Formats: sequence, C-alpha cells, structure tokens
Amino acid sequence: MSLPVTPSQTIGPFFGEALPVPGGGELAPAGHPDTVTVHGYVYDGEGAPVPSALLEFWQAAPDGSLTGAPGSLDRDGVTFTGFARVPTRADGRYVLRTLPPGGAPFLSLCVFAPGLSRGLFTRVYLAFPQDDELLLGLPAERRATLLAARDPATHRGYRFDVRLSGERETVFLTFASARPAEESGPSGG
Repeated sequence: MSLPVTPSQTIGPFFGEALPVPGGGELAPAGHPDTVTVHGYVYDGEGAPVPSALLEFWQAAPDGSLTGAPGSLDRDGVTFTGFARVPTRADGRYVLRTLPPGGAPFLSLCVFAPGLSRGLFTRVYLAFPQDDELLLGLPAERRATLLAARDPATHRGYRFDVRLSGERETVFLTFASARPAEESGPSGG
C-alpha cells in the first residue's frame, strides 16, 4: 500500500501554488484605456526560471495617492486597489496588468520563492526619474536591474526580469528597523 507524501516530506514552501488568488495579476480594471502590462521572468542564481515564485506588487494610484482600497484580494473589477499578487508560471514567467503609478514612477515588489527565508524587496521603475536618490546612488550597471524596459512587441508593455542572485542580480532593498537603537548600559559604556 502506498501512502501520499506528507507536507514534512516535501520541499517548500510552494508560494506560487498556495497563495495566488483568482485575477491576482489583474490590478487594472478591465478595459481601462491606460492599462500597462509588466511581464518578465524570475531566475535563480544559475539562470534557471523559478516556477513557484510569488510576486506581490504595491503601488500608488494613478492620482498619486497611497491609501489603496479595500478588496485587494477580492476585487470588484472597477476599483483600483494598489495591490497585486502574481505567481510565476511553470516557465518562471509572470504577467501584471496595472495602471501607471502617479507620483513616483515605480512599483514596489516583494519576491517570495523556495529557498528564501524571507521575501526580497525591490522596485520596478517604469521610467528613470533624474532626481531619484536610490537610482542615482547606484552604479549604472546595478541601476539597470531596477529599470523596466519598454516592450515594443506589447502595446503599453514593459519587461522586467528578477534575478535572485548571480550575474546581473536584481538590486534588493534592506529596510532599517523602526526601533530605537539599543542604549549602552548604566555606566555609559
């Protein structure tokens, strides 16, 4: 008699299979004339596609507001919520349909994939703002890993690949803790 594999006998987590929601990559309301498509692949350090990654996007609304809207995972098809959850396909590809963000020309992105103990945070710039401190503080070759390329094969489309490590690794961001620094002991030492 053969028993099914139990969760403790499998390698995971399986983000791309467990957490997606129907329409998770459809952030723009259906038929909206300003819809843009951001698509690409997630690659591991060897350059192989990652089929079970999960990408979470957050962005400003077209008017620049950052408040988002209720219903991020259960959309009504009309309201722009500012949040999308997109799994990669078997070939490591993802597709996001959204509206251009107002204010800052980037989408915030968190990548979850097997082998990562935590999500990796980055940005997807749809344009190169000349006054962006993050981009200006990076060498040109590293800066390029944050810039989406216009895709001439797609109407209003952008290509953005995520490389988890290795050559041309995407720049990932580290956020400092909001907690105050630990004070030295009573002797001031």
